[in-house]
Amino acid sequence: MSVLLTPPGPELRLLVSLAAWTWTGTRPDGREIAHILITHTPALTGSGTAETAEARMRRLSASLGGLAGAREVIPELERCLQIVGDQVLVHFPGASRRLRLPTRRSWTELVARSGEAILLLGLDPLPQSADAAKVDAYLDAALAADRLLLGRARTR
Repeated sequence: MSVLLTPPGPELRLLVSLAAWTWTGTRPDGREIAHILITHTPALTGSGTAETAEARMRRLSASLGGLAGAREVIPELERCLQIVGDQVLVHFPGASRRLRLPTRRSWTELVARSGEAILLLGLDPLPQSADAAKVDAYLDAALAADRLLLGRARTR
């Protein structure tokens, strides 16, 4: 008899290969809301298959409580955002490290005020060096192909 042990949280290799972007957007009711896009860099795919990278990203989603596709009801995730001074960190349950998000003061203040942000987890790679135009193109393509997982991340 053999047993396959799966770590309870995301593996360190995945966490260091993550790339993140933040911006503000508008809710359907016209109020501002913070957005977070997290993807993996092409380096994660380089040493394995795309299926392996996608499986890792799906495990990351599961560690947050399970995110939904764009055509589903967006779930409210457990408290996974932490504000420390002027930094905003994402905590993945079971992981020893937190992901520091690239932020501006106004974005951090919005998250502090509202206590939430829309988290988008991209299943396909995107280099950390991608500019706003490439991020927009990525989001358009990922939404059309149903390659984004979404959730409402909270600070409290």
